[in-house]
Amino acid sequence: MLLAAAKQVFSEQGYTKATVRTIATRAGVDPAMVNHWFGGKERLFAEAVLDLPVTAEEVIGRVLHEFDGNPSGLGERIVRAFLTTWDSSEGGGFAALVRSVATHEAAAAILKDVFLNRVFDRIAEVTGPDQGQFRATLCATQLIGLGMIRYVAKFEPMASADIDTVVAAVAPTLQRYLTGDLTGG
Repeated sequence: MLLAAAKQVFSEQGYTKATVRTIATRAGVDPAMVNHWFGGKERLFAEAVLDLPVTAEEVIGRVLHEFDGNPSGLGERIVRAFLTTWDSSEGGGFAALVRSVATHEAAAAILKDVFLNRVFDRIAEVTGPDQGQFRATLCATQLIGLGMIRYVAKFEPMASADIDTVVAAVAPTLQRYLTGDLTGG
């Protein structure tokens, strides 16, 4: 109950504006319990925001499990896997993390770790093209931007578009970032 309340408050307000008192009130518990159970706001943030239904490793594991050495279609599988995961929690954990990045250094480090170290660096290793780190960073910008527009800013029609529509529009760009020509030629 406390983790669910924390996830909601962090998602709505970000790390800096969220208070232990607000979270505890929403959960119907004494604020002292946050320190007792979690040792403070920062640990509660980590537990609540990173307590997703599946981890980035699981999502990417599913994508790479289907990888047969031919990178075509990889962009589509990645976009679909992340949208399916994020939609299952209405983007709550992702939204809380992104809202907190600007004001909380640990959130920025978590975002970078998830998208670069755990996801796209691994994909760049198996697809094997040149400029792996640059490609990984381009892919991260695409997915993080998509998540921000869909789940944080909630721009329409992107926020309510069905997954197939979004995948069809975004996957070709991600595929180019993964395997295509980046010179503009």
